[in-house]
Amino acid sequence: MAENEETNADTAVAQNTDEQQGPNFAIQRIYLKDASYESPGSPATFQGQWAPKITFDIKNRNLKLQDDVYEVVLILTVEAKQEDAVCFLVEVQQGAVFTCKGLEDAQLEQVLNTVCPSIIFPYAREAIDALVIKGSFPPLMLAPVNFEALFAQRKEQEAKQAAGNGANGAEAAAETGPDTADS
Repeated sequence: MAENEETNADTAVAQNTDEQQGPNFAIQRIYLKDASYESPGSPATFQGQWAPKITFDIKNRNLKLQDDVYEVVLILTVEAKQEDAVCFLVEVQQGAVFTCKGLEDAQLEQVLNTVCPSIIFPYAREAIDALVIKGSFPPLMLAPVNFEALFAQRKEQEAKQAAGNGANGAEAAAETGPDTADS
């Protein structure tokens, strides 16, 4: 019976070790890296009807800090204009450090471009809203962003560009082929 208990304990330790060696994802820290707020048309902006045209731009970048540790930065830019006058311009760079261990390259790329920005986005959205409110403008509730869809679109564009470059390269080779043969 004692032998059987030891064998079961050894099996449990081996399973635990295998689980620890599998994929591992963890958030180390989320922080505001940079924030900028401008209201160049104030106080004239506050006069009249508030019906701005809002434009929103989103970017993200990532950087390998050390083995299995990555910084992901989400950059959100929001501009509000009435006619041609800029009411406010806000840019927030929300950063985070993640541990991503045991992932294949394709999995890692997807996690860094979808999962990580999805985690960071609510913090960046709140920072933008707070800056806009402090500027005496109405709250700005940015809609959620589907980072999976954005990533899929980017990959599709890259595939089309690669296919286009491949086709252009084949056409160029076909055009130069006979010239080479004539010489």
